[in-house]
Amino acid sequence: MTTAAENDLLTRVGPGTPMGEFMRQFWLPAAMSSELKADGDPMRLKLLGEQLIAFRDTNGKVGVMDHRCPHRCASLFFGRNEEGGIRCVYHGWKFDAEGNCLDMANVPPHQDFKHKVHAKAYKTEERNGLIWVYMGDQSKVPDLPALEANLCPADQVDINFQLRECNWLQAVEGEIDTSHLGFLHYGQAMAGSASRDINAFSMKNRAPEYVAKETDYGLIYGAYRPGHTDDEHYWRMAHFMFPVWTMPPLDTLQANVSARGYIPLDDNNTMIVIIFKNDIRSEEIAREREERAGGPDFQYLPNTTDWLGRWRLKQNRDNDYLIDREMQRTFNYTGIGGIILQDQAVTESMGSIEDRTFEHLAPSDMAITRTRRMLIRAVQEFQDSGKLPGLATNPQLARGVRGGAFFAPKAEDWLDSYKRELELSPLEERIAHPLAAE
Repeated sequence: MTTAAENDLLTRVGPGTPMGEFMRQFWLPAAMSSELKADGDPMRLKLLGEQLIAFRDTNGKVGVMDHRCPHRCASLFFGRNEEGGIRCVYHGWKFDAEGNCLDMANVPPHQDFKHKVHAKAYKTEERNGLIWVYMGDQSKVPDLPALEANLCPADQVDINFQLRECNWLQAVEGEIDTSHLGFLHYGQAMAGSASRDINAFSMKNRAPEYVAKETDYGLIYGAYRPGHTDDEHYWRMAHFMFPVWTMPPLDTLQANVSARGYIPLDDNNTMIVIIFKNDIRSEEIAREREERAGGPDFQYLPNTTDWLGRWRLKQNRDNDYLIDREMQRTFNYTGIGGIILQDQAVTESMGSIEDRTFEHLAPSDMAITRTRRMLIRAVQEFQDSGKLPGLATNPQLARGVRGGAFFAPKAEDWLDSYKRELELSPLEERIAHPLAAE
């Protein structure tokens, strides 16, 4: 059982908290590139409990910094984004995207000390449609993680953001709990109703068995069921990757170039970042799943300028996710339309921060228990000695990590089956998978 103290360590992400300081050692995606225009409006942005602003300067460089002007703490959200920097409207002090003070407009030139003033700013990078932020030591910034989905050109991927009103960890745990597929999403579906969908085997047998193994990038785990024959297993393989990434088995291993990040805005709110490579092989299955689930995902309310005003779903806890009880009785098990929305409803229903002392975990929760233990150990090691998981210092460990479903002989080792299937897959910027060296 997870204790109250462990739950607190796992869920609190603000400055100075053990988990918050650990997460600051990794790059985190913060916005889509399309959200910021050169010399356009500054945007309020929350990350790891900090109130920030984001803007794109005249030359296209993205700045992310504390929203408070270092002079008198007026919010730079109201600033003028102009000529290579953002100017505070209170007294005219101006800062570039790296936080350097460019001008102290209300100070006589002979009293100017702008070289001594610096706004609290964080390193940013853009890659293929995503803006990334690094909030750790700004003098020791690693390379971006080599996530396969984010290595695809921007015109080949769909990127979706979605606010979830709960703690980051319960959002992650909703993803790495793969056994809920046959209930929450496909509970009304009969075993033979989707023969073209590889997930039909999850409907035939809704109580699989599990295996898991820790890696340098996080955790690989798999659920296995009977396949086409008595000598075959049907596998759904997935991953948790430090500090907030999942690679769920959304499709066959060969078709599933995707990643989901669960970015803590604060202790009680999470921005889900979904990156999925467009692939004609998956279009028919995607349509079929949407129809079976009861509707599409990603129906948004208009964005506002609030700290939590971006990427909110129209169907939310305030309207009970527009649950349709008749549809629940006759069609899709939940009465809630859309797979993402179904996940949203159950994870938010646990409260902002789940009380994990109330749980009774089962063998089907293996990935959850292993991930919690791994995270606790990683955070404690970082506190005690500064040691970090391999992925923090070697971002290439993320390359080639892919979730997905496949069939394999029962007699074959599960990791050997996974590596063999991966070798059949056309990886982006292909290199050997991290497990291949073991």
